[in-house]
Amino acid sequence: MDMINMIKSLMNKGLKPEQMITSIISNNSNPMINNLLQIAQKGDKKEIENFARNICKEKGVDFDKEFSNFMKQIR
Repeated sequence: MDMINMIKSLMNKGLKPEQMITSIISNNSNPMINNLLQIAQKGDKKEIENFARNICKEKGVDFDKEFSNFMKQIR
């Protein structure tokens, strides 16, 4: 099923946007994304931060600097 039809199907089920996104993500076959989704569903903020820090470290990105820039943009 293509993405448009999947979204239409989820909308017809009366799902909230958060539920739709969760459903789309959970149908992803990437184990790292599925792991992150499970952490988010538990509401474990510290573990989510650790996940993000590890990804940034692997990519050579300064997490603290990027997070600070992000927070400046949303204020």
